[in-house]
Amino acid sequence: MIGGGLLKIHPSELKLPFEVKKQSSCCMQLTNKTDHYVAFKVKTTSPKKYSVRPNMGVVLPKSTISITVTMQAHKEAPPDLQCKDKFLVQSVVADDGATTKDVTAEMFNKAPGKDVEEFKLRVVYIPANPPSPVPEESEEGISPRSSVLENETQSSTLFDAVSRSFKEASTEQSHEEELIISKLTEEKTHAIQQNKKLQQELELLRKQSRKGSGGFSIMFMVIVAILGVIFGYIIKET
Repeated sequence: MIGGGLLKIHPSELKLPFEVKKQSSCCMQLTNKTDHYVAFKVKTTSPKKYSVRPNMGVVLPKSTISITVTMQAHKEAPPDLQCKDKFLVQSVVADDGATTKDVTAEMFNKAPGKDVEEFKLRVVYIPANPPSPVPEESEEGISPRSSVLENETQSSTLFDAVSRSFKEASTEQSHEEELIISKLTEEKTHAIQQNKKLQQELELLRKQSRKGSGGFSIMFMVIVAILGVIFGYIIKET
């Protein structure tokens, strides 16, 4: 940013993206620092190469205007994108209420007692499509590729840990299921043995009932019914 007593100009140089056979543009801003109307005029050393809109006008007190500079398309790029073109911004105090129609070239002629400010801006060409920077080592001295490999290693380690935990949980669950099955099998075997024992006792009671009285037969039937209920309950629980 540059400036004097009348105008403040931003930026201090005109940076134009350069691409062969394509136009490019940039903007500069003129800010009136005073309480007066200020007339301005923009000139260039290569008027055939550039279009300036507006190239002259009036900046109101404490106001800012934007100026667009357009560079015509080039058939080929200059060596190393070097440019010697320059722009000149002239400014002078104008009458209050002045408009662009009131601005003339004679207003910027230097004369004794007349303050005409002038600022020169150089043109800088920049590549329209600059190449992407190649990632280098970080501040800690670790290259981006090393960081990627480290992240992949950490992810693999985490995956292995999760898989191992899952397998251990599955193994523990399978062990518990085996214990339950084994316990049920033992209970079933015990019930079958009790069934056989009951059958033997029933057979013994039958033999005794044949030798005993009819009243004993009634007692035998009651015992058989009770044992049947007990046996059915055991089988249901298993």
